[in-house]
Amino acid sequence: MDYESALDLAIGKLHDEGRYRTFIDIERRKGAFPHAVWTRPDGQEQEITVWCGNDYLGMGQHPTVLAAMHEALDATGAGSGGTRNISGTTIYHKRLEAELADLHQKQTALVFSSAYIANDATLSTMRKLFPGLIIYSDELNHASMIEGIKRFDGAKRIFRHNDTDHLRELLAADDPQAPKLIAFESIYSMDGDFGPIAAICDLADEFNALTYLDEVHAVGMYGPRGGGVAERDGLCDRIDIFNGTLGKAFGVFGGYIAASDKMVDAIRSYAPGFIFTTSLPPAVAAGAAASIKLLKSAEGQRLRDAQQLHARILKMRLKGLGMPIIDHGSHIVPVHVGNPVHCKLLSDMLLRDCGIYVQPINFPTVPRGTERLRLTPSPVHTTDQIDRLVQGLNALWSQCELNRSTSVA
Repeated sequence: MDYESALDLAIGKLHDEGRYRTFIDIERRKGAFPHAVWTRPDGQEQEITVWCGNDYLGMGQHPTVLAAMHEALDATGAGSGGTRNISGTTIYHKRLEAELADLHQKQTALVFSSAYIANDATLSTMRKLFPGLIIYSDELNHASMIEGIKRFDGAKRIFRHNDTDHLRELLAADDPQAPKLIAFESIYSMDGDFGPIAAICDLADEFNALTYLDEVHAVGMYGPRGGGVAERDGLCDRIDIFNGTLGKAFGVFGGYIAASDKMVDAIRSYAPGFIFTTSLPPAVAAGAAASIKLLKSAEGQRLRDAQQLHARILKMRLKGLGMPIIDHGSHIVPVHVGNPVHCKLLSDMLLRDCGIYVQPINFPTVPRGTERLRLTPSPVHTTDQIDRLVQGLNALWSQCELNRSTSVA
């Protein structure tokens, strides 16, 4: 086989389809987010405003988080020194897991190197714990959940997105004695829509199924203490396993699950993705714990309120201009473009001409024909920055002769 030609063919296909992914080299400056510096292709530096980051509340720059990381770094050094089973468990990891368990009102939590790994490792391990288990998965679940379920050596059922009638049909068609698990999300990040948590929990009760809820885009953002949509809706006790991230609203790095003592004990004892992975650096664990603790407080609620206000303002302004935005009431603001070439062109022009960084979202992250710009307003964006974003989008939308329409429900 001509390996070089095969690589050329694979990469060329992405270019031909207009969905080749380009890294934008930016440098975040401490205390200045959402400002950053972009190194242009000609080597020149340009000041930009980041409008597509997942540091939803600016916690990656918060002095309390940075102070906790400095303290742990000075006290312990850089790395953890091993896996959790072999010298890699420290007081910082235990504090972090205690904060997470409290956040989700569960007995305990388990930290992984990322939420992707937490989903993959946990879901793929379930068959070892529950022989004959059937997993029911929402068709729009994140790639990490899909990958874990693919590697799960057992029966799988895919239900139409947020369609509880279809889920009921699938549950009712299977052996009532078989163990079951329903895997879904609280907020689906590409459209910003909410999962029907209560209705799915009702079905889980009826059919004696476990519930597995990914709150990656909701932790820190919803609920009186930032525990996510389940906390906001008073449903924490109805979820068997929570999955979350430390790298979005909490502004640091890593992922986790939270569940009962027995569930977590079994997963940590059987999941290769946990057993054979070096644990988080203590400084990262310390920063994440400090961020979670702060976001449980009144200051955390102030940040959440400010973020929601800015999201509402941005959506209202874009709707007023006839922009085809998707609005399900969450903090995520997708602007529908519908063509990968146009989406990339619009992103490039915003960056080059307006100093606004919004990454294009193309297939396979979203279905073909639904390409979009995904805006993530934060409490540290200013009204002037919102103005510049809206004005830039409006001018370039007209220049590119893209369609305007009412918002996409």
